[in-house]
Amino acid sequence: MNLQEGREKFIQTWGTLGSNWGINRTMAQIHALLLISPEALSAEDIMEQLKISRGNTNMNVRALMDWGLVFKELKAGERREFFYAEKDMWKVAMQVVKERRKRELEPLFGTMTDLKKVKDASAEGQQFESTIANLDSVIAKADKTLDLLVKADESWFMNNFLKLMMK
Repeated sequence: MNLQEGREKFIQTWGTLGSNWGINRTMAQIHALLLISPEALSAEDIMEQLKISRGNTNMNVRALMDWGLVFKELKAGERREFFYAEKDMWKVAMQVVKERRKRELEPLFGTMTDLKKVKDASAEGQQFESTIANLDSVIAKADKTLDLLVKADESWFMNNFLKLMMK
């Protein structure tokens, strides 16, 4: 496989993986392109290389910036904006974890607080309260685990992960 084939395969695969992170395929493909690009790319470069529209490019680059995965670079003498991705994959993974936590877990906290206030002595009410208590426990543990992961450094995580795998 030559470099061009490898680039295309990586971009396509990363695009597929992106949907597992909760982002669309094109957004993930732009991220992949910026990950493997040695220099920052303009929106025009991205459009040309991925064969996508300006609107699609701009919308997805902005979303990647909102996720904290892509950054803007200004070049002297250039009116165009250039974009680059964080290349440290540990930082990328931790940023994805932070964003998913913010988008998926944090909105549940207020809802769970409200749902725990439901009191009903019927069998249905008892089952509801039990289910909500169990779900709240899982959410709290997931949040605590993600918090530890985000605060951990890569070597601590890998050492502990390997210990778990060896047991």
